Amino acid sequence: MDDQRGWKMWWHKFRWYERNRRFLNRWRLNRHMAKAGAYIRFPVEGEVLEALDSGRLTLGQGTLLEPGCWITLAPDATIAVGDGCFLNRGVMLAAHDRIEIGAHGMFANNCFVGDASHKFDDPDVPITWQGFESKGPVSIGSNCWFGVNCVVTSGVTIGDRCVIGANSVVTSDLPDGVIAAGSPAKVIREIKFHGAEAQGSGSQSQE
Repeated sequence: MDDQRGWKMWWHKFRWYERNRRFLNRWRLNRHMAKAGAYIRFPVEGEVLEALDSGRLTLGQGTLLEPGCWITLAPDATIAVGDGCFLNRGVMLAAHDRIEIGAHGMFANNCFVGDASHKFDDPDVPITWQGFESKGPVSIGSNCWFGVNCVVTSGVTIGDRCVIGANSVVTSDLPDGVIAAGSPAKVIREIKFHGAEAQGSGSQSQE
């Protein structure tokens, strides 16, 4: 590669990866956050600003993105994050079609949620050029908690009030109110709720 082409490529990559750190873009991101009632702790990576500008990314009121969060979307993809969610350092959301996260979800450090994976079955084409394939959108219910280093793969639906153990890989649907862990993640047990929900279920069983 000649020097001119090398510098041109470097400049293109530099502008792309560093764009969220520019003062004007930070101001635009904070403007979006103020309108939504959400908050970002810089730096954040990916197409956050572009997706907010186009309406393909929505963040609920009270949602917090910690430093190092990475959000990336295909041109026609969408991501919707509900109210009161917490995405800790290094969390990545990668949408080929759609990712939907319900209210008050908690994601520990370095979790990954993606609705597509790289193709790799053509030996004549570099794997980086083979594009993506998907089993469908990802849907995560409200009040779910994901331990550190969790992965959620394409086509998965996770119910409300689930707890996913650290280092788990969720490859299939999970019902409401369960603790799941492992690779692939399996249900360990149902959660025994206290308070109003438990009283409600108890009164129904007595009828």
